[in-house]
This record gives sequence, structure tokens and C-alpha cells, in this order.
Amino acid sequence: MSVTKKEIASLVSGFSIEVTPASAEKVDAFADHLVPGTSINVTFLPGSSFTDTIRVSRRIHEEGFKPIPHLAARNFESSKALEKSLDDLTSLANVEEVLIIAGGLDSPLGPYHSTMQILGSGLLEKYPIKKIGIAGHPEGSPDISNSDIDAALNDKNVWARNTDIEVYIATQFCFEASVILNWEARIKKLGNKLPIHIGLPGLATLKTLLKFAQMSGIGPSMRVLTRQTKNLAKLVMTQEPDIVISDLTSRVAGTPDSLIKKVHFYPFGGLAKTAAWANSVVNEQIEMKPNKGFNTYINY
Repeated sequence: MSVTKKEIASLVSGFSIEVTPASAEKVDAFADHLVPGTSINVTFLPGSSFTDTIRVSRRIHEEGFKPIPHLAARNFESSKALEKSLDDLTSLANVEEVLIIAGGLDSPLGPYHSTMQILGSGLLEKYPIKKIGIAGHPEGSPDISNSDIDAALNDKNVWARNTDIEVYIATQFCFEASVILNWEARIKKLGNKLPIHIGLPGLATLKTLLKFAQMSGIGPSMRVLTRQTKNLAKLVMTQEPDIVISDLTSRVAGTPDSLIKKVHFYPFGGLAKTAAWANSVVNEQIEMKPNKGFNTYINY
């Protein structure tokens, strides 16, 4: 099914984007790159201080954007530490939305080792949190079995049905639409009702994308990248997620009950590049050329 620029723009419109506290330091003003009100996720990396997440979230809010800080369950040393973080985020940065993940630590620093423990703690309801993202794994996880992932997703659906807080799935980044679409169909059969925000890589060199894919345990969709490594010149060429977006749009536009509602960009090559490209897509200034390679578009 062919898709129009308008249909593609509709899917990308309202995109969210991600920053680390370190990468945020390189952005003079978010308004130079993003439409006011854009959602900006703030990572919480193992070994980092949560005060950095709070500081960046506050800056994002003060500049007219929507901060979505990550809460990594295994990084909190106690329930008091989690509650203090929620209090600071909501009172200092006006946070109303968070993304809750288990986190990358092998051993929890405190009582929490999973997202469900945070959800079930009762602490979120004490604060003005209106929306929560939970992690989705279209390619599985190197640390968790598929059966455990499925069971956890079922538990999160049950929790979502019994709260006034809006819940959605935010996925790890993928490079191939078929992997995402097969996963969406599979979890729908398992009973998932939660809307899905698809994680996609932003503009970056092939070399950079391969590095982050390997670090993150990305599996099947990496073949889109590895097919190109035989051409050494392509390692330093900037790649755009044009084909995967075109293919996702084709399914979403032709499937009224699709759970895919939004895209989220991981700007491995820098926020400025990815934001400029995404804004051009939203403004229908980019002509996608599907089936011509991962790095093909015309900007005019």
C-alpha cells in the first residue's frame, strides 16, 4: 500500500524525542529545534545522579516543553528515595508524565527490581502524574525471557484498567517495520490494549547506529544495517529512518484498530539533526522513497 506525505506527516506529528543530561548541555535552546510543547524524554542512566534528571526536566519545562523523565526502578535505594524524586519532579519541574523502566543495573540498589513494583507501590497516585509510559520490547530482551515479558505486559494492562492514569507502551528503537508490526500483532493477540509509541533511531551515521544497536541488544532488525556494512563508505553516511516510517504508516493508515499512535526518536547523531528532519516530515517537505535503501530522501 502506497502512502502519501500527509499520511506520513500524520504519524510523525506530535513526535517525542530523547535527551541525556549530558546531551542536553549541548543544546543552547530547545526552541531552536523543536515546536513548543514537544515531549522530551530525559534518561536516567546507571551510575548517574537523579539530580541531573531533575535539573534537565526543570529546564525543559521552563523553556516551554514537556519533560518526561525516566524512572529506573533498580536505581532507587528506597521507597523514600523514589517518593523524594517524584516530589521534586512534580514540584520543581511540573512533571505530569514519566516513563518507568526496570533499569540497566544487574542488582537493584533497593527494594525495586521491576516496573510493576513501582506501579504497585501506590506512590504515583500521591502526585499529579497523569500519564505513564512502560517499556516495550519488539525484539525481546537479552535479560528477560519472552514469557516473562508477556506476563509483565499482562500485569501492566490489568493495572492500567484499574487506574485513572493514562498508560502507554514506549518501545526500544528498531530498524525494520516488519519486526515492529509482527510484535504489535502478537501482543494484541495476547490481550494488550495499551497504545504504542514506537521508538525509532534518529539521524546518525551507520557506524554510530551499529554501536548503539549492539549496546542495546537489538536483534533481528539489525540486518537492515549489517547488509550495508560491506560498503565501507556507507559507515560514515548519515542514515534516515525513512523506509521504516513509510512502512509503519502503510500499516497504520490501512488498519483503523492499529495500536501504534506515535513515534519517539532516539537522536544518536544529535538532537538538532533528528529534530530538523522530523520537522521537515511533519511539514510535508520530505519525499519518502521506500524500497530504495535506508538512506534515501529528497529535501526540498
